[in-house]
Amino acid sequence: MAKRVLQNRIILDIVSRFPDGASIEEIFIGLAPPPSRRSLQYRLSALVKKGDLVAQGKTWGRKYLLPTKEALAIRGVIPLSSTAESIQLEVTRPMQARRYVSYNREFLDQYRPNETFYLSSTVRDRLFELGKTDGERPAGTYARQIFSRLLIDLSWNSSRLEGNTYSLLETKKLIESGQAAEGKDHRETQMILNHKAAIEFLIEAEAQVNRYSILSIHALLSDNLLHDQACGSLRSIPVGIGGSVYLPLEIPQLIRECFEQILECAGAIKDPLEQAFFLMVHLPYLQPFEDVNKRVSRLAANMPLIRANLRPLSFVDVPEQIYINGLVGFYELNRIELLRDVFIWAYERSCARYAATRTTLGEPDLFRMRYRVLRKETVALVVRGVLNKKLAAELIQQRATEFVPLQDREQFVRVIETELASLHDGNCARYGLTPSEFERWSINRNF
Repeated sequence: MAKRVLQNRIILDIVSRFPDGASIEEIFIGLAPPPSRRSLQYRLSALVKKGDLVAQGKTWGRKYLLPTKEALAIRGVIPLSSTAESIQLEVTRPMQARRYVSYNREFLDQYRPNETFYLSSTVRDRLFELGKTDGERPAGTYARQIFSRLLIDLSWNSSRLEGNTYSLLETKKLIESGQAAEGKDHRETQMILNHKAAIEFLIEAEAQVNRYSILSIHALLSDNLLHDQACGSLRSIPVGIGGSVYLPLEIPQLIRECFEQILECAGAIKDPLEQAFFLMVHLPYLQPFEDVNKRVSRLAANMPLIRANLRPLSFVDVPEQIYINGLVGFYELNRIELLRDVFIWAYERSCARYAATRTTLGEPDLFRMRYRVLRKETVALVVRGVLNKKLAAELIQQRATEFVPLQDREQFVRVIETELASLHDGNCARYGLTPSEFERWSINRNF
């Protein structure tokens, strides 16, 4: 055992002398006495699998390198396969050493829904077990149960992956009470508010994978960040990818064709986890919009999970750089392994978070769930109309008579009155109200 450890150290020392990578012949020559070639191949393979070495290139031209400092740091967070490690190494080489590539439509053409799989059946089954929630319930039920937590987590983490400097606490204050953090760029504030609006749309509209949903998500995420004409519209101008040698499509007609093909393909995928990862891969690769493409893909990936009542993917704790490297690995190499490792780890992490969150929540009130939209609208009408108790009671009774079956009207009125009595500036956002709207009403209320 001690001899094997010593030999491994010698191999690593030899490789360290070759910044551009050492071939098996160069390593072989440096060993004394040299082992058999088969033994050396086995040893190198073991070191690659362990993560102490990274293999680069095909069998006959393969070279071995030490993992980068970044890769070593990330390895402690996200376990990567040897293939993912090699992709990581490739995309972190200087741009001058990488070859420019354009959009490869063949990669999309070759995908056959429910026949081609980016995630193996073993991985899909395992993630499904982690993500499933209790009971057979209507689509989106689970997401509504953890709505407040999901709104903050996904808004913050998705914004963080764009370089947004809001803290989690600052994001919580902004979403719950409309309080913007001091000293922050207004674009950062707008980005988080846009995430809030887009996530609400995902859940309220029970969004499905189609053109309307994806364009709507983009319109909400890009509001006041792009010019009006670009919000919710496919691009007609070229775009570039910073830090990458990938060149996206430039011809508007081809962009539209590929966009429709992606949606058609994704819509036909039956497995929600495969569908989520497919969207996370192909939407940013196409870059169908002038900007905000990655944000759209992260929220779109949640659509099949929400509809299947699986735990959502909020990208909690995902390091920004390895996520970007995973995307670039697909952009430049059409290799999914690094991004797949990130997706698997991120979903496992999210599942663990929401499994713990769910244990702190009581069982949902099915009556409140049934009238969720009507409750929200009614409370908002009372507040925005600055109605006192008498006028509010008349409005509530009117809406109950108009929209609620006779057997539920008395309970509906009681629930709305309770919610109005419990309304404060920290929870008014869940009714689509701003703190200023709540303040104007609260002066006159007598609930």
